[in-house]
Parts: sequence; C-alpha cells; structure tokens
Amino acid sequence: MKLLSQLKVGQEGVVAEIPGNDSVSVRLLEMGITPGATVKLLGSAPLGDPLEIEIRGYHLSLRRQEAMLVHLAD
Repeated sequence: MKLLSQLKVGQEGVVAEIPGNDSVSVRLLEMGITPGATVKLLGSAPLGDPLEIEIRGYHLSLRRQEAMLVHLAD
C-alpha cells in the first residue's frame, strides 16, 4: 500500500484508509481526507515539510508525519 507522503508532485491517489483512532487520525478525517477521496500532491516546502495537497476542491497543508498516516489504494 502506498502512502500519501510517497507521492511525487503532480501525482494523485485515492485514499484507502487512515488507520488508528488517535487525535491526529480523527483530525485528518474531519478535514475531509476520507476513504474514496482523490488527493493530489501540489507541492512541498523547500525542506520537504509541509506538503500541499488538493482534496475535494480545496488546498490543504499537511506535515509529512501526518501524510504518512494516509494509506492510498493501489
């Protein structure tokens, strides 16, 4: 399974799951990063953190650690 943090700029993926029920996982779900949603990596800061993604028509910045929790469908 691929992780959101592994996408290259311009690549897309479909969210498969966000495992766990800790506060970070729940917050990602509340922000609209839910199974079945298409996510696209738009860019990253010069040192690689944070990442800018597009999901559900809006732009969102995530820490790389947060993006590592998002599993994408193969």
